[in-house]
Amino acid sequence: MYVPDHFAAPGDAAVAELLAQHGAADLITATDSGLLATLLPFSYDPNRGERGALLGHVARNNDQWRLPAIGEALVIVRGPDAYVSPTWYASTAEHGRVVPTWNYITAHLYGNLIVHDDVAWLSALVRRLTEKHESGKTPRWSVDDAPGSYISGQLRAIVGMEIAITRVEAKWKLSQNRSAADAEGVVTALQAGTPADQAVGEQMRRLPRR
Repeated sequence: MYVPDHFAAPGDAAVAELLAQHGAADLITATDSGLLATLLPFSYDPNRGERGALLGHVARNNDQWRLPAIGEALVIVRGPDAYVSPTWYASTAEHGRVVPTWNYITAHLYGNLIVHDDVAWLSALVRRLTEKHESGKTPRWSVDDAPGSYISGQLRAIVGMEIAITRVEAKWKLSQNRSAADAEGVVTALQAGTPADQAVGEQMRRLPRR
C-alpha cells in the first residue's frame, strides 16, 4: 500500500483500536487457481502469536479454505471513509488550487493462513464473534438461545480461518496535508453529514496534527 509519511498511522495503539472495533474485512489469497476473496467478520486476538491474529470462518463449500495460499494472505480492514469537497477548504477562496479527495482509514494485514477444521475451535470463535457484536444490544442474542442440535449442524457447515499476522501497513488519510484552516473546514462539514461522515470527522479531531 502506498503510504506517504504524512498519512502514516498515528501509532500501534490506533491500529489495534481499528482491528478491535472493525466488523467485516476482505480476506484475499493467491492460489494456483488465481486470486480468491471473501468478505468475513473477523475477531482480532492481539495475544495470539508474535503480531496477533485475525480469526474468522468461511462456508465449507467456499474453495478458499481448500486451495493452498501462495505466499502471504492479505486482509483489508476498512475504517470510516468520506468524500471531501473542495468547497470546504478555506484555501478555495484564497487561490482555488484545490481538487476533491477522499478521507479514509484502512489497514492491510499480511500473514500466514491457518485452516481450522475443528468444531471446538469454531464453537469458541462463533461465541466470541457473537458476544462482540451482540454487546450492548437489547434484547441480546446468545448462541445458547438456539437449539444445541441446530448449532452443531451449523458448525459442521463452516471452516475456521486464522491469519497469523506477520506485518501491517496502515494509512490514516485525514487531511494531514492540508492547512489547519482547511482541515477545520472539512471537520465542520463532515459533522453535519451522515453518520459515516461524522465518524471521519471524529477521527480527524482525534488525530495529532503534524
